[in-house]
Amino acid sequence: MAHGKFDVGGMTCAACRAHVEKAVAGVDGVSAVTVNLLSGSMAVDYDESSTSPDAICQAVDRAGYTAALVGGPSSAAGTSASGRAAALENPTAKLEATADAMRRRLVVSIVFLVPLFYIGMGHMLGWPLPAIFTDHTHSMTLALTELLLVLPIVYENRAYFMNGFKSLWHRAPTMDALIAIGATASLAWSVYAMFVMADQLAAGDVHAAMMTGMDNLYFESAGTILALVTVGKYLETRSKAKTGGALEKLIDLAPKTARVVDADGGEREVAAEAIAVGDVIRIRPGESLPVDGVVLEGASSIDESALTGESIPVEKGPGDAVSAATINRTGTFTFRATRVGADTSLAKIVQLVEDANATKPPIARLADKVAGVFVPAVIGIALVTFAVWLVMTGSVTEAITSGVAVLVISCPCALGLATPVAIMVGTGRGAEMGVLFKSAEALEALRGVDAVVLDKTGTITRGKPQVTDVLPAPGVTEKALLKLAATLEAGSEHPLAEAVMAHTGELGIVPRSASDFVAVPGRGVTAREGANAVAAGNARLMAELGVDVDAEALDGLARDGKTPLMFAKNGRLMGIVAVADQVKPTSVAAIAALRTLGVSPVMLTGDNDVTAAAIAREVGLASDEVIANVLPADKERHVRELQEAGHRVAMVGDGINDSPALARADVGLAIGAGADIAKEGADVVLMHSDLLDVARSVELSRAVIRNIKQDLFWALCYNACGIPLAAGVFFPLLGWQLSPMFGAAAMSLSSVCVVSNALRLRGFRPRVAPEE
Repeated sequence: MAHGKFDVGGMTCAACRAHVEKAVAGVDGVSAVTVNLLSGSMAVDYDESSTSPDAICQAVDRAGYTAALVGGPSSAAGTSASGRAAALENPTAKLEATADAMRRRLVVSIVFLVPLFYIGMGHMLGWPLPAIFTDHTHSMTLALTELLLVLPIVYENRAYFMNGFKSLWHRAPTMDALIAIGATASLAWSVYAMFVMADQLAAGDVHAAMMTGMDNLYFESAGTILALVTVGKYLETRSKAKTGGALEKLIDLAPKTARVVDADGGEREVAAEAIAVGDVIRIRPGESLPVDGVVLEGASSIDESALTGESIPVEKGPGDAVSAATINRTGTFTFRATRVGADTSLAKIVQLVEDANATKPPIARLADKVAGVFVPAVIGIALVTFAVWLVMTGSVTEAITSGVAVLVISCPCALGLATPVAIMVGTGRGAEMGVLFKSAEALEALRGVDAVVLDKTGTITRGKPQVTDVLPAPGVTEKALLKLAATLEAGSEHPLAEAVMAHTGELGIVPRSASDFVAVPGRGVTAREGANAVAAGNARLMAELGVDVDAEALDGLARDGKTPLMFAKNGRLMGIVAVADQVKPTSVAAIAALRTLGVSPVMLTGDNDVTAAAIAREVGLASDEVIANVLPADKERHVRELQEAGHRVAMVGDGINDSPALARADVGLAIGAGADIAKEGADVVLMHSDLLDVARSVELSRAVIRNIKQDLFWALCYNACGIPLAAGVFFPLLGWQLSPMFGAAAMSLSSVCVVSNALRLRGFRPRVAPEE
């Protein structure tokens, strides 16, 4: 099964998107297709043995649109070389170019519309006009002037007619079809009126010709409709371009060039996309890293805040991993490239955000269903309106006015934009916060969770044991105890020994030499330090060696979830060093924030009941919210049991041994930072490894879906009120009727309002878990 991404041209509204999806879904071998109206892109999963990218593009062409494969098809094995090269392409460039082109169209339209509107409406509004336009004998001069002024507007906005009538030819009418039919009806009736005027002038009836011109020339209406729709389109495209701002900031973090060190020690500057795996790159202070790699020579402080959210620079030396888009703050160093192009941390982040934008949440299905039948229904309503007004009034002018008003006020654009704009802004804001949604489905599903299962190690706790207490025996100094501890643990690779060595290393304690090391499985280690017999281990080892221990002190440490390591010399207890996996600083606040959001936290841990209870007390969890002695293979079962009890469950874990549970949950959130962002089985990746981001992501999800619902409601409400008003339903009772010009303005305004409402998400700030 292959996955291809295509650029699609000619789409202007939700109806276009629906037609493209329907056309591609009908191709043999296509298993899934998603069209993004906002970015003009399409993602297709297809069987290479049954179809090809060319066949998919041909299906789009037959539907009346254009399609081109981006880069090349990718499969599960990886991405093509051209796809990797384009991985960091600016996603807003196309929208910016579209906005620039739309601005040119708008300027030309306005330049010619102002005099056209003044001349066409001046006599009705009492504005001063040159005598040549008010004298009855020059009525044809007025008509010809209006015609000449409207032609540049029509030409500049010819895309509406070309796309609109093409969609009608393919029996898949779109928003452009409504505009094209409405403007064409106004223009055609006006040209017909000119012929009538010419006939009346030839007959010498100057007054009748003038009245025909005043009542039946709709050139200014056609020009106004086209210009106002273009105003809306321009504002819409400018707003769309802003939606990719967060993603654009991420992309701009990567430098465009880099200095590659040759084998002879010389340096040459190359484009960042030309760097290959294995190249050696030199980085100076203040420069950004172009790719991921491993430090070879030198040392420095690296600002990784763009990827991990950690504001404190991280010290890096030979052998340490470094990531693209991080900033070198101090020293100069060289590193060997290990991941380039689409494989870098930054590219994966960008790809995750783009993939999320390319998907649709379930809430979008309502808009899709409506859009699929909306335009044909509007055309039918316009025809009925025309017929009813013609029969009731006998006036072709009145009938055309009402029919055209129905066509131009109808707006499937607002329906089509409501979901993709909010998704793009929401996922971009999430990326800024360090929350990466893999799909729009995950974004919607997260808002409904009412229980969150938390893995303890690495999620609630740091995941790495640390020394918490140093308790020397009477008559023994803390330094002496730690020196003995360092001596005994220096050769051990046990995690608890690593914690002891890290602690003594920070204090500058140098271990003494020892000999005759003997490891006692499940108990500890014994050795000789000069003439002294020394030992380190648990209570069982101390009992075997006849060393008296303080049972009360051991019980107290155990109740607090700490592991005691006892050290003895010549049969005498020298002291206890307690080690524990400490709770992260934000875990308490995160659990409180989840409760505020109405989400019940549950902790799963493989620790025993005593240790689990100690961690629970520290973070504020009740006893019934803790499940201890859980094997990794059993986590999925506990998630399933919560779901069977009626809960919508989110699972938070490290994305490795928690993968089955992450996949089972309604939403899986992986704690992971830096390069390790493509967590298998997870729907959301929390870049900062901060549990508070779980609460923030729930808040963001709810804000995005709330925004989509607002936009869908107002888009549907607008059409439900606007179409009857334009059709003249309220005219017999209230005298209300909408002119085509006001209908065009309202249609444009509706799309702008939808996009503007979605843009509010750019300023989203979590309330229960504020960002620092």
